[in-house]
Amino acid sequence: MSIKFKIIGFALLVSCFWIIVPVVHADVNQDKIEQLRKEIEELEKRDAQLKKEAEQYRGNIAETQAQANTLKNQIQNLKNQIGVLETNIKLTGKKIDKTQVEIVGVQENILTTQEKMDYQRLTIGQLLLYLAKRDNESLVGILMKSENLSDYFNDAQYALTVNSTLLDVVNNLQKAEAQLSTQKEDLEGKKKSLETLRQQANAQKASLADTTSSKNKILATTKGQEDAYQKLLAETEELQRQANLEIFRLEDQLRQAINPNSLPIARSGILMKPAEGTKSQSYGCIETAFARRNYPSCNNKKGGFHNGLDIAAKYGTPLHSAEDGRVIAVGNAPYAYGVWAAIEHSNGLVTAYTHMSLRSVSVGQEVKRGDIVGNMGSTGLSTGSHIHFMVYAPKTFTTKQSTISGLLPIGATLNPLDYI
Repeated sequence: MSIKFKIIGFALLVSCFWIIVPVVHADVNQDKIEQLRKEIEELEKRDAQLKKEAEQYRGNIAETQAQANTLKNQIQNLKNQIGVLETNIKLTGKKIDKTQVEIVGVQENILTTQEKMDYQRLTIGQLLLYLAKRDNESLVGILMKSENLSDYFNDAQYALTVNSTLLDVVNNLQKAEAQLSTQKEDLEGKKKSLETLRQQANAQKASLADTTSSKNKILATTKGQEDAYQKLLAETEELQRQANLEIFRLEDQLRQAINPNSLPIARSGILMKPAEGTKSQSYGCIETAFARRNYPSCNNKKGGFHNGLDIAAKYGTPLHSAEDGRVIAVGNAPYAYGVWAAIEHSNGLVTAYTHMSLRSVSVGQEVKRGDIVGNMGSTGLSTGSHIHFMVYAPKTFTTKQSTISGLLPIGATLNPLDYI
């Protein structure tokens, strides 16, 4: 058999080995990926339905929370909160299912790419062997094997074709390696998302248990009687006032001792707003009947001192870290801040996020600016869904176990609007 036909046979073998076999396998993987895509579409439809259910519950909360001064409305309000949490748990479960399906899809893509790369590497090896063998033959030897001069030139042309094919295969291998790197990064990102969702599901279940317990406790204490509830409400409000006074006394001493040189220069943008919504109360002395009744006296008893910025929005609104930092404390203060978390930032400031329906972070966790740290709620001293956002001066933050209201965040507070 002539050299020409051997080369043609080799070229056909390479083509079959490099192109046909991976394509057949890719078709099998493509069927599986298509099936996964359909599963994701179904999960996304269910996801949309659950979001509508949660939105309906949030609307109900907004209606009943303002009228929660009766037992009936308070119980209904808690039932609506339970409904939101139960729906969100289902929603998170669907997101977990979707992410798991997406992970399988990426793993299939990685497998296909890796197999393609294996075939390409093998093809490169075969082409290199052929070119090396040809380079080792002398010109006289090649001419002697050729039946005539025309065969020799044809063989030389085939050698050039093989060399060109080699370059193409190497180029395709490099592209596949880049694709594989991207797919692996995508896989790691989805795995991290899955772990975050699982943590979120656990936090939602814990919040559901707490809210259900609160509802059952009110019913057990009042035995369903309105007058008993009104007595409980009055006792609770008194405890809330005492907790606020306790916080004010501790923090006022710290505020007076602030070294102005230790503070970051106050300017807009150092911190981001923790949530979008309506500013319902500013920082400082507020001269309203509610402030005078619930906060420590200020300005000759004309107002009450408010140590943070209140932003109101729908129940469950995401709360975001105001800047990069590390979670240094978490707690629950039933008659004050409710469920809260505090984050220390590189500029020394500490920010606190309170009244959360759901806390998504834990002590020691590193967070980035804009990361979700929890969801807006109405735990603790609260008449509606909002966040009471506090900013503390550097090296003044601590926690105190209150005899009235659980674990409290304490520090020299600053006006958040000086930094947002």
